[in-house]
Amino acid sequence: MVLTLAGCGGPPAADPSPPVPSATASAPDTTVSGIDALFLAMMVAHTEQTLEIVRLGLDRATDTRIRTLIAAVRATETDELATMREWLRDAGPSAAAAAARHDHSGHSDAAAGLARLRAAAPADADRVLVDVLSRHQRTAADLARAQVAAGTSDRVRELARRIERSRTAEIELMGQMG
Repeated sequence: MVLTLAGCGGPPAADPSPPVPSATASAPDTTVSGIDALFLAMMVAHTEQTLEIVRLGLDRATDTRIRTLIAAVRATETDELATMREWLRDAGPSAAAAAARHDHSGHSDAAAGLARLRAAAPADADRVLVDVLSRHQRTAADLARAQVAAGTSDRVRELARRIERSRTAEIELMGQMG
Protein backbone atom coordinates (compact mmCIF):
# COMPACT_ATOMS: atom_id res chain seq x y z
CA MET A 1 0.00 0.00 0.00
CA VAL A 2 2.84 2.41 0.81
CA LEU A 3 4.40 1.76 -2.58
CA THR A 4 1.10 2.61 -4.24
CA LEU A 5 1.24 6.01 -2.61
CA ALA A 6 4.85 6.60 -3.65
CA GLY A 7 3.73 9.39 -5.97
CA CYS A 8 4.55 11.32 -2.82
CA GLY A 9 3.06 14.24 -1.02
CA GLY A 10 4.33 16.15 2.34
CA PRO A 11 4.50 16.05 6.60
CA PRO A 12 3.73 18.10 10.24
CA ALA A 13 5.37 18.75 13.67
CA ALA A 14 8.75 17.24 14.48
CA ASP A 15 9.35 14.63 17.14
CA PRO A 16 10.11 16.45 20.40
CA SER A 17 12.25 13.59 21.73
CA PRO A 18 15.85 13.40 20.58
CA PRO A 19 16.51 10.57 18.14
CA VAL A 20 18.39 7.58 19.49
CA PRO A 21 20.78 5.89 17.08
CA SER A 22 19.43 2.45 16.28
CA ALA A 23 22.87 0.85 16.47
CA THR A 24 23.10 1.50 20.21
CA ALA A 25 19.45 1.32 21.18
CA SER A 26 17.75 -1.72 22.57
CA ALA A 27 14.22 -0.30 22.49
CA PRO A 28 12.24 -1.56 19.47
CA ASP A 29 10.78 1.86 18.70
CA THR A 30 14.17 3.18 17.57
CA THR A 31 14.64 0.42 15.02
CA VAL A 32 13.94 1.44 11.45
CA SER A 33 12.67 -1.41 9.28
CA GLY A 34 12.64 -1.40 5.50
CA ILE A 35 9.06 -0.09 5.40
CA ASP A 36 9.95 2.65 7.90
CA ALA A 37 13.04 3.68 5.89
CA LEU A 38 10.97 3.72 2.69
CA PHE A 39 8.37 5.95 4.32
CA LEU A 40 11.04 8.31 5.65
CA ALA A 41 12.73 8.46 2.23
CA MET A 42 9.44 9.16 0.46
CA MET A 43 8.49 11.80 3.03
CA VAL A 44 11.90 13.47 2.72
CA ALA A 45 11.35 13.78 -1.04
CA HIS A 46 7.75 14.91 -0.55
CA THR A 47 8.73 17.48 2.06
CA GLU A 48 11.44 18.88 -0.21
CA GLN A 49 8.73 19.34 -2.85
CA THR A 50 6.41 20.98 -0.33
CA LEU A 51 9.14 23.44 0.56
CA GLU A 52 9.59 24.27 -3.14
CA ILE A 53 5.85 24.93 -3.46
CA VAL A 54 5.91 27.07 -0.31
CA ARG A 55 8.93 29.10 -1.49
CA LEU A 56 7.18 29.87 -4.76
CA GLY A 57 3.91 30.47 -2.93
CA LEU A 58 5.49 33.05 -0.64
CA ASP A 59 6.67 34.90 -3.75
CA ARG A 60 3.25 34.74 -5.42
CA ALA A 61 0.56 34.75 -2.71
CA THR A 62 -1.20 37.98 -1.81
CA ASP A 63 -3.83 36.81 0.72
CA THR A 64 -2.36 37.27 4.21
CA ARG A 65 -4.20 34.21 5.54
CA ILE A 66 -2.59 32.03 2.86
CA ARG A 67 0.82 33.61 3.45
CA THR A 68 0.51 32.94 7.20
CA LEU A 69 -0.50 29.32 6.61
CA ILE A 70 2.31 28.57 4.18
CA ALA A 71 4.86 30.23 6.47
CA ALA A 72 3.68 27.85 9.21
CA VAL A 73 3.90 24.91 6.77
CA ARG A 74 7.47 25.95 5.95
CA ALA A 75 8.47 26.08 9.64
CA THR A 76 6.85 22.74 10.47
CA GLU A 77 8.13 20.87 7.46
CA THR A 78 11.66 22.27 7.69
CA ASP A 79 11.83 20.87 11.21
CA GLU A 80 10.32 17.53 10.17
CA LEU A 81 12.74 17.26 7.26
CA ALA A 82 15.71 17.60 9.61
CA THR A 83 14.24 14.94 11.91
CA MET A 84 13.56 12.47 9.09
CA ARG A 85 17.02 12.94 7.58
CA GLU A 86 18.59 12.38 11.00
CA TRP A 87 16.57 9.22 11.61
CA LEU A 88 17.60 7.86 8.22
CA ARG A 89 21.24 8.68 8.98
CA ASP A 90 20.96 7.04 12.41
CA ALA A 91 19.41 3.93 10.86
CA GLY A 92 22.69 3.19 9.16
CA PRO A 93 24.21 2.97 5.71
CA SER A 94 21.60 0.69 4.15
CA ALA A 95 18.71 3.01 5.10
CA ALA A 96 20.65 6.07 3.95
CA ALA A 97 21.45 4.31 0.66
CA ALA A 98 17.78 3.40 0.19
CA ALA A 99 16.82 7.02 0.78
CA ALA A 100 19.44 8.23 -1.68
CA ARG A 101 18.08 5.81 -4.29
CA HIS A 102 14.48 6.94 -3.85
CA ASP A 103 13.27 7.71 -7.37
CA HIS A 104 12.17 11.33 -7.59
CA SER A 105 10.85 10.88 -11.13
CA GLY A 106 7.55 9.69 -9.71
CA HIS A 107 6.88 13.17 -8.44
CA SER A 108 5.41 14.57 -11.63
CA ASP A 109 2.31 15.83 -9.80
CA ALA A 110 4.44 18.20 -7.73
CA ALA A 111 6.35 19.36 -10.81
CA ALA A 112 3.07 19.95 -12.66
CA GLY A 113 1.72 21.88 -9.67
CA LEU A 114 4.82 24.06 -9.55
CA ALA A 115 4.49 24.73 -13.28
CA ARG A 116 0.81 25.69 -12.79
CA LEU A 117 1.73 28.02 -9.96
CA ARG A 118 4.54 29.67 -11.94
CA ALA A 119 2.22 30.17 -14.93
CA ALA A 120 -0.74 31.50 -12.92
CA ALA A 121 -1.76 35.08 -13.56
CA PRO A 122 -1.20 37.24 -10.47
CA ALA A 123 -4.97 37.45 -9.90
CA ASP A 124 -5.16 33.62 -9.86
CA ALA A 125 -2.01 32.87 -7.86
CA ASP A 126 -3.74 32.46 -4.47
CA ARG A 127 -6.40 30.12 -5.86
CA VAL A 128 -3.85 28.02 -7.77
CA LEU A 129 -1.53 27.85 -4.74
CA VAL A 130 -4.33 26.62 -2.49
CA ASP A 131 -5.30 23.97 -5.07
CA VAL A 132 -1.71 22.78 -5.67
CA LEU A 133 -0.77 22.70 -1.99
CA SER A 134 -4.05 21.02 -0.97
CA ARG A 135 -3.51 18.21 -3.46
CA HIS A 136 0.11 17.83 -2.40
CA GLN A 137 -0.75 17.71 1.31
CA ARG A 138 -3.55 15.20 0.67
CA THR A 139 -0.93 12.83 -0.74
CA ALA A 140 1.20 13.31 2.39
CA ALA A 141 -1.76 12.56 4.65
CA ASP A 142 -2.54 9.41 2.65
CA LEU A 143 1.07 8.25 2.78
CA ALA A 144 1.21 8.90 6.53
CA ARG A 145 -2.03 6.95 7.08
CA ALA A 146 -0.54 3.99 5.23
CA GLN A 147 2.59 4.17 7.38
CA VAL A 148 0.57 4.17 10.59
CA ALA A 149 -1.06 0.93 9.41
CA ALA A 150 2.08 -0.78 8.05
CA GLY A 151 5.06 0.68 9.92
CA THR A 152 7.00 -1.10 12.63
CA SER A 153 8.86 1.70 14.42
CA ASP A 154 6.82 3.38 17.15
CA ARG A 155 8.52 6.74 16.69
CA VAL A 156 8.14 6.67 12.89
CA ARG A 157 4.49 5.71 13.25
CA GLU A 158 3.99 8.57 15.74
CA LEU A 159 5.59 10.98 13.27
CA ALA A 160 3.25 9.60 10.59
CA ARG A 161 0.26 10.21 12.89
CA ARG A 162 1.33 13.82 13.42
CA ILE A 163 1.86 14.25 9.68
CA GLU A 164 -1.60 12.87 8.93
CA ARG A 165 -3.26 15.17 11.49
CA SER A 166 -1.27 18.22 10.43
CA ARG A 167 -1.81 17.79 6.69
CA THR A 168 -5.50 17.06 7.15
CA ALA A 169 -5.90 20.24 9.23
CA GLU A 170 -4.02 22.25 6.59
CA ILE A 171 -6.28 20.90 3.85
CA GLU A 172 -9.36 21.86 5.88
CA LEU A 173 -8.00 25.38 6.42
CA MET A 174 -7.19 25.77 2.73
CA GLY A 175 -10.69 24.56 1.88
CA GLN A 176 -12.03 27.54 3.83
CA MET A 177 -9.68 29.89 1.96
CA GLY A 178 -10.30 28.66 -1.57
